[in-house]
Amino acid sequence: MTAVSHKRHRILIVDDEAMNRELLQDLMTSLGYECETASDGFEALVKLELDVDLVLLDVMMPGLDGYDVARRIRANPATRDLPIVMVTALSNKEDRIRAIEAGANDFINKPIDKAELSARVGSLLKMKEALDELKRYRSELEDTVKKRTQALRKALEDMARAQRNAYKAHLETIARLAIAAEYRDEQTAAHIYRVSEYSALLAAAVHLPPRDVEIIRRAAPMHDVGKIGIPDSILLKKGRLTPEEMKIMQQHTVIGARILSGSCSPLLQAGEVIALSHHEKWDGSGYPRGLKGESIPLWGRICAVADVFDALTTERPYKEALPSEQAVQIIVKGKGTHFDPNLVDAFLSKIDAVLEIQRKYSDTDNPEGEQTVTTVCASRDNVDTTLQAWLNSYLNVQKR
Repeated sequence: MTAVSHKRHRILIVDDEAMNRELLQDLMTSLGYECETASDGFEALVKLELDVDLVLLDVMMPGLDGYDVARRIRANPATRDLPIVMVTALSNKEDRIRAIEAGANDFINKPIDKAELSARVGSLLKMKEALDELKRYRSELEDTVKKRTQALRKALEDMARAQRNAYKAHLETIARLAIAAEYRDEQTAAHIYRVSEYSALLAAAVHLPPRDVEIIRRAAPMHDVGKIGIPDSILLKKGRLTPEEMKIMQQHTVIGARILSGSCSPLLQAGEVIALSHHEKWDGSGYPRGLKGESIPLWGRICAVADVFDALTTERPYKEALPSEQAVQIIVKGKGTHFDPNLVDAFLSKIDAVLEIQRKYSDTDNPEGEQTVTTVCASRDNVDTTLQAWLNSYLNVQKR
């Protein structure tokens, strides 16, 4: 069998008397320990760097006495747990208390008894071995925890990245679904973005929480997704719809809500509400359920203003685009009948931002009516007969 080698403990013997150092060194060597010696406190503190396991420390020394050396050993984080045995001829209670306060673990009186020295040193070294093992275990544990924390952090970062990518894909799928529905109605993606931004602007203007503002920004583009289920002969008809065709067209709200129903996604849930309610009117004359006032979901009321303004200012198969100032007057005309009065006021208060959105997501390079809308808002109670005719015409077809 191969012998297992054990580390021999190294003892630092500190005494200003050479004879005492030699005596202690002989005793400790005979007990199987390696020894280092120091003739004063300064040398002792330096030699602590030699991987010392225990200090046999004389008390009465010139310069730094044993108490000073013990205090400095305890003050150093690298040596604060090092066992210290005071070797002294002093035996009164006060000296022992002082030694304990300085940091001594044990005492041995001169003249030294070998058996007593062996027992006291052996006991303290076993205690140090246990403490060193605990430190090693703690260090290994901390290293393991650190590595696992780093691995966990990376896993969480990967998870967050995956969730972020999934959320982006979710948003993109919703946007493409909305665009697909609008393309059947000869609309462009710009319509989707305008309705989205108008709705978010109004939501913020009536002080909805940021989370709700973001939800309506993402959900509003799905307002007409139900048009996927409407025949082209009705959806793209350029003339007035017959009563039977109008009933079929109005079903796009119900179809859209059915398409989006049953989802656990807050965005699709909001889209369902908007799809079903964005053609309801404040006075109860809307469809599909004839809801009135605040019984209409707020998201639907918000999207109604955004969608109508964009429909008025956009060319459709059944009408030409209106200038922005005329569209604003029609919105004002519908206050309290078609639209929530508070939302009309919020719309007017944000008209500059509305026009900026219109410019940013314009179907043309030169949107009409931008210079005069503020003036129109100032005199919004005056709607001339020409605009009234536009309004009547629009109300007959906007149900689409």
